[in-house]
Amino acid sequence: MIAAARAAGRSLARDFGEVENLQVSKKGPADFVSNADHRAEEIIFTHLTKARPGYGFVMEERGIVEGTDKSNRFIVDPLDGTLNFLHGQPHFAVSIALERDGELLTGVVFDVAKNEIFWAETGRGAWLDNRKLRVAARRDLHESVIATGTPWHGKSEESHVTFAREVAAMTPTTAGIRRNGSAALDLAWTAAGRFDGFWERNLQPWDIAAGIVLVREAGGVISEIDGGDVLQTGSILASNSDLHPKLEKQLRHAASFGKAASV
Repeated sequence: MIAAARAAGRSLARDFGEVENLQVSKKGPADFVSNADHRAEEIIFTHLTKARPGYGFVMEERGIVEGTDKSNRFIVDPLDGTLNFLHGQPHFAVSIALERDGELLTGVVFDVAKNEIFWAETGRGAWLDNRKLRVAARRDLHESVIATGTPWHGKSEESHVTFAREVAAMTPTTAGIRRNGSAALDLAWTAAGRFDGFWERNLQPWDIAAGIVLVREAGGVISEIDGGDVLQTGSILASNSDLHPKLEKQLRHAASFGKAASV
């Protein structure tokens, strides 16, 4: 998985140097895909199919690819942070996870611009290259920096209103809120202690699968914001065990504010 991520990263790095020449199309409002995404995904698919024949895939561009091995499948985002990439901002990643019998087993997130490989495997811990990772130890929200992602143009009005309420609840109680444009890296940085937590709604499995393994193996806690299945809804909250209930409380406060306002 690391070899596949690095190979895709080399292709993305070349395309990033000539980003103005890329052909870009829209999948939806403010949802872009470029030739770079397709090339990187093909590289990953080729590498992993050769390494693990029969494994299935869930891929952002290719969709679901059924394998003969029904126990194992890779969950792949060839370019997380496409908008950053297309605007020449060096903050994007390759994300690959392995799911076995419905459980996330392994995750790799490759920060191409910084040449950082984050990887984790259940029971083996989380790592940045050869350095073991641990989530931040902060217990006080007022000292914590929390990452998030904003709903973009084309999302429902309700999504934008919910996000505004959540930011209004979070901002006065934290040291700062950050929005960097890559959920995979937000989770990797939470695992590395660079962020103290992360929340976002309505993500896709390929955005968060690898990052979930990283945070869990770094000693963190993952939950679905409203109590459901995080891979089904894509609404995720990640932090250490001390901050997690405090962040949940703030998000519940935002939800209750919304209900009160609608009465």
